[in-house]
Amino acid sequence: MRNVTIVDSTVWVDFFAGRSNPETKWLDSAMGHELIGVIDLILCEVLEGVREDRQFKEIKLQMLEFEFFATGSLEMAMASAENCRKLRARGFTVRKTIDCWIATFCLRSGYGLLHRDRDFETFEHELGLKVMRV
Repeated sequence: MRNVTIVDSTVWVDFFAGRSNPETKWLDSAMGHELIGVIDLILCEVLEGVREDRQFKEIKLQMLEFEFFATGSLEMAMASAENCRKLRARGFTVRKTIDCWIATFCLRSGYGLLHRDRDFETFEHELGLKVMRV
């Protein structure tokens, strides 16, 4: 299994906005040295927030330099729904479907996730999501 780190939109948005935090510093230093992955939904989240056409093109090109994963499938939809139901049965509320999808993709692939979103903590503690600590 390859050691890929999926970078969540919460980190990419800060990175492209020039914000400095432990996650953006890790991303900046890891580029070219680590296997960084981008999934379709994260690409969509990041790009839909870009207002200027020129910046949209630049960010799109930069993100597509990394390993890209298309995640839309029947199997992912079922696995994501099952994880959401599993967490709800344990008393946890998953606030965003997209976060459940991202976490499920990482869990199924064995990839780590670099994020700045407390919603992933439940997936880490309850389902074993591998989170990058920086």
